[in-house]
Amino acid sequence: MRFKLISFCALLLAAAGVAHAGNWPAWRGPAGDGVADETGIPTSWSTDDNVVWKAPLPDGGNSSPIVWGDSVFVTCASKRGAIRSVICFARSTGQRRWSADTEFSGVEPTHADNPYCASSPVTDGKAVYAWLGSAGVVAYDFSGKLLWRTDLGAFKHIWGNATSPVLYQDTLILKCGPGVNCFLVALNKQTGAQLWKRELPDAIGKVDEFKGSWSSPVLCHMGDTQELVAALPGYVAAFNPETGDELWRCLGLGELSYVDPLVGKEAIVAMSGYGGPAMGMRTPGSADHGDLTASHRLWVTAKNAQRIGSGIMIGNRVYIINEPGIAQCLDALTGKEIWSARAAGSTWGSTVLVDGKLFTTDQSGKTIVWSPGDELKILHQNPLNEKVRAMPVFSDGQIFIRTYANLFCIGRHG
Repeated sequence: MRFKLISFCALLLAAAGVAHAGNWPAWRGPAGDGVADETGIPTSWSTDDNVVWKAPLPDGGNSSPIVWGDSVFVTCASKRGAIRSVICFARSTGQRRWSADTEFSGVEPTHADNPYCASSPVTDGKAVYAWLGSAGVVAYDFSGKLLWRTDLGAFKHIWGNATSPVLYQDTLILKCGPGVNCFLVALNKQTGAQLWKRELPDAIGKVDEFKGSWSSPVLCHMGDTQELVAALPGYVAAFNPETGDELWRCLGLGELSYVDPLVGKEAIVAMSGYGGPAMGMRTPGSADHGDLTASHRLWVTAKNAQRIGSGIMIGNRVYIINEPGIAQCLDALTGKEIWSARAAGSTWGSTVLVDGKLFTTDQSGKTIVWSPGDELKILHQNPLNEKVRAMPVFSDGQIFIRTYANLFCIGRHG
């Protein structure tokens, strides 16, 4: 059965600037919801089949690539974080066009499983923007020329950081943290100047405390307004992207937030990650403000199996492959599990919906192609035999996968 999906969040593109067909300009795609408007993509490949090219990377990393036209961008750190780079590859050949490096001599903790530069870049087709943690935010043109760099301060947590930036009209919005320095900030995308800043006192924790948010915010329409929805320690909240003011919040998450919120027409589903609580709430309207816990929360589960990657919402169903490699289908309105079954090995990657099929890459580099429906149906299992903690991205009939050693371009031959 083929599902036709109109992303609830895709409406934001009219105001944010519509990406050309085939581009993948940001973390989780054009609308930040993991949905690709692509057809005719390959569904089977291996290390020696349907690989157009592979290009070596300086070191391992968890960020995902982005694609615009003939340019593929990826962030990567080397020399134990002393060099933090935005690298541009030619989409047609895989040749490295340039590497723009930021030197960092300070001390910034992270976990060995979360190398520096875990944040994915974002582009508007004119410049590429990246958050490099304590090394600051940078913007480059497509030739690799530095346009600006903004220092947002030091970020210290024993597990590092990972949130990816979001473009909204002429601003670049970041949810910074975790640790002792947690805030939302909007920068002028032409100059890097700060436009507004919203402190997040409820998200602040100690450097070694098991508390914080590594998930990325999502821009969505709520009724006739645009809102920035974010999963934070203890709650889900929406903010005005024009000012940073909090519009509403709904309690129910745990102290750790790894998974991006999934926003549907009727429900929002958020998962804490690391086996913490999951919750669902009724999607608010533009006039719904304040604490919506009593009026809008639909369900809470004390513990869920997901740890890192984000799922996909199709109608009122959530599809996800959790960290142990178990695929799940959940009812977004009740939180009840419709089915679960083993699908992959240990999985950190987020799921993408493309042409009615779901794509999830596990840590061994195997991409599972599976169908949404009333039971697990695996269509293909595609190995690359390299460590992967990133998400596959889709652009103009090709798939780009970042491993700990290489950047792969997958496409049909002939």
